[in-house]
Amino acid sequence: MQRQSALDAGAKTLQVGSPTRYRGVPDEERAAGHTRAVPLRRAMERKNTMVATTTSTSEGWSSRWAFILAAIGAAVGLGNIWRFPTLAGESGGGAFVIFYIGCVFLIGLPLILSEIFIGRAGQTDAVGSIKRVAAQSNASTNWSIFGAIGATAAFLILSFYSVVAGWVLYYAGVMGGDLLQAIGSGEPFRGALEGENQAQVQQRLTDMFANPGLLLGMHFVFMGATLFIVARGVHSGIEKAAMYLMPMFFVLLIGLVLYGAIEGDMGDAFAFLFTPDWSKLDAQVMNAALGQALFSLSLGVAGLITYGSYIKEGSGLGSTSALIAFADIGVALLAGLMIFPIVFAVGLDPAAGPTLVFQTLPFAFQTMPAGALFGFLFFVLILVAAVTSSISLLEVPTAWGIGERGWSRAKSASIFGGGAFLIGILCLLGYNVLSEVRPLGFWSLFENTDILDTIDGFTGKVMLPLGALLTSLFVGWKADRTLVRSVTGLGPLAFGVWRFLIAWLCPIAVAGILITGLFPGLLGA
Repeated sequence: MQRQSALDAGAKTLQVGSPTRYRGVPDEERAAGHTRAVPLRRAMERKNTMVATTTSTSEGWSSRWAFILAAIGAAVGLGNIWRFPTLAGESGGGAFVIFYIGCVFLIGLPLILSEIFIGRAGQTDAVGSIKRVAAQSNASTNWSIFGAIGATAAFLILSFYSVVAGWVLYYAGVMGGDLLQAIGSGEPFRGALEGENQAQVQQRLTDMFANPGLLLGMHFVFMGATLFIVARGVHSGIEKAAMYLMPMFFVLLIGLVLYGAIEGDMGDAFAFLFTPDWSKLDAQVMNAALGQALFSLSLGVAGLITYGSYIKEGSGLGSTSALIAFADIGVALLAGLMIFPIVFAVGLDPAAGPTLVFQTLPFAFQTMPAGALFGFLFFVLILVAAVTSSISLLEVPTAWGIGERGWSRAKSASIFGGGAFLIGILCLLGYNVLSEVRPLGFWSLFENTDILDTIDGFTGKVMLPLGALLTSLFVGWKADRTLVRSVTGLGPLAFGVWRFLIAWLCPIAVAGILITGLFPGLLGA
């Protein structure tokens, strides 16, 4: 097994007389009473034969910051820019936001560290990494099932995520064309979509859904870009994309927040986001906030396990995980401060729901100074976020193909990218020629959902929480404590707090999401 120095470092912490120290050591060596530490590698060599079919992906990040930017890019996507403001608007604002922040720190952060730990300790794809950690912990390698669940979920999510990102790509093109017209007419700082009334602006979304050729073209371009980046590898593809796109993302985000502060109603936005009305914090809102914490951090899809496997030695996993959590919260809050000042300034409904991005905001940009320019930049921002997240979604099954099947990176990325593209075609046709199809119509939970919403609902309500639940149980109760402490590098106090959260609070909270997702009637929904 490659890159074992993390295990060797952990072995140095084992003391003479410790039962763990002598696990797997021959009797004659045990009787000798050696004072030196016994390397974990030596103790686990026989166990690693159980996972001999797993191979390392043999790739790694060039620096800690490369990993951090890529991991933030994986976590920060449509869930932060689109879904968070939508849920905040629908759930009353402040109370939802404060509860969401608590969920990220108490539930999300322990799970982030757990996934990264598994990847770094295993040094291969998600399934193979779990097998290796299980073997080193005297646990059943059948725990790797949650790696398979995560890889499958990532593959399915990518199929419809690319379709939705195609909508963003279309609107970026529309707003870009409108900006060019404004520049050509000598009015670069006019409002967006001049000459269109609110009904015409909103009709664009309906017309787009009714045009399968347009949806297919946008889906093809976006998936092609994602496949191209992943096929180039960790360093030349994923890392390079993160190093360019994430700084661009943060510059655009801050610029749009400043625009909202100047031209929008920042006072009302602040009050909406940060003034809690605790009467609105019912069971449904709390469940939505907890689910958003998991969704926005991309937990349960084994993305951070996969990215964690590319970490070189010397990176502090605790501080890195905390930075990812802070970035996720920061981006979500900035997204709210970007969108809601504009919404309030033009007197629109903050609880507009999923149409907020594609119908409400384009009309809002029409009424604001320089709306053509900033409307275009807004959709470029969302597109960048979508790309960095889609890369991680494709990388998870791609790494599985490399580690478990022995495929080349190009072959694995092409198989899974192509498969997700084909499923995505069914998703986009569900908005027009296949609009009457209900894939899980026999299940009351999905009896009225189209193809895309069915895949979205099944992965979000079943697969993600199930994967996160099994992750917390495995790391909290089965993973060897000495291995965990040596790889994470946590001090005694931090380790104790983290282990309590991952072993007790996380399983209870995530099981609650799973149960209420399957039985929404329990919340009165």
